[in-house]
Amino acid sequence: MAHDHSHNHAGHSHGPTVLTSVNQALIIGAVMNTLYVVVEFAMGFYYNSLALTADAGHNLSDVASLLLSLLAFRLAKVRQTPGFTYGYRKSTVLASLTNAVILLVTVGAILWESLQRFRHPEPVAGGAVAWVAGVGILVNAGSALLFLRNKDHDLNAKGAYLHLAADALVSLGVVIAGILISNTGWTWIDPVIGLVVAAIILASTWQLLNDSLRLSLDGVPTTIDTTAVINDLRGVSGVQDVHHVHIWAMSTTENALTAHLVLKPGLTDEQVAALKHDARHRLEHQNISHATLETEIVAEDDCEAEAC
Repeated sequence: MAHDHSHNHAGHSHGPTVLTSVNQALIIGAVMNTLYVVVEFAMGFYYNSLALTADAGHNLSDVASLLLSLLAFRLAKVRQTPGFTYGYRKSTVLASLTNAVILLVTVGAILWESLQRFRHPEPVAGGAVAWVAGVGILVNAGSALLFLRNKDHDLNAKGAYLHLAADALVSLGVVIAGILISNTGWTWIDPVIGLVVAAIILASTWQLLNDSLRLSLDGVPTTIDTTAVINDLRGVSGVQDVHHVHIWAMSTTENALTAHLVLKPGLTDEQVAALKHDARHRLEHQNISHATLETEIVAEDDCEAEAC
């Protein structure tokens, strides 16, 4: 019985490149949103607008998410140790899960304040609300674009993109609310927008929560089809069967696999080496960059019975 422990950093996952790009986007996005949150909170309190303070609270949670993700990406670069043989790559998954939980808490706070505002309506300066939120559209849309090209390669980048894009839409809603309030005097529009904000946050967070919880439990990433991976390995010339397949995420950008390959009899060492190379290459196309392959030669009698 032979073991092949391959750790492929090349291929189609582009982990290091994605990490560097996302890392830069996180820094820029965190700075832009921190400055805007300070202004939006101040204006929200000054003009007594729940829509603004709710949006600022959402933006603040996004800043926390960006900073948490940034910390996780830094930890992911820490070298492995005897105690942490994978290093701290998994911290990116835990950051994604924590971000989703933070956003759910934000939803609860906004819902509570919106309901209180319905019971006790307060005057709102609609015009000021509109122009402050207008700036938010530019900040959030600009920040979201930073993560656009990597949103399909990394869960944290996807989360940041979805939240910031949703923020841009929410800010647009707040602008509309401000204009309506200034022209009609309907203060109930303010808590309604607060509820809309909460609904948008919940909708954009649910899938992120599901995906990050799945990865934290070492489930197969949603971007990988287990059946397709097994069929691909079975398609390697010289492989009789594949079993004991386990696939999990080492981080939000790197996936790992262990599998048992049953080989046909009569293969030379060169042929076995070639089929392992082929298997690794196929796995790279499936976005699996770390593979441990165990091989076993099927017995001649078993081969005849199974019509090899």
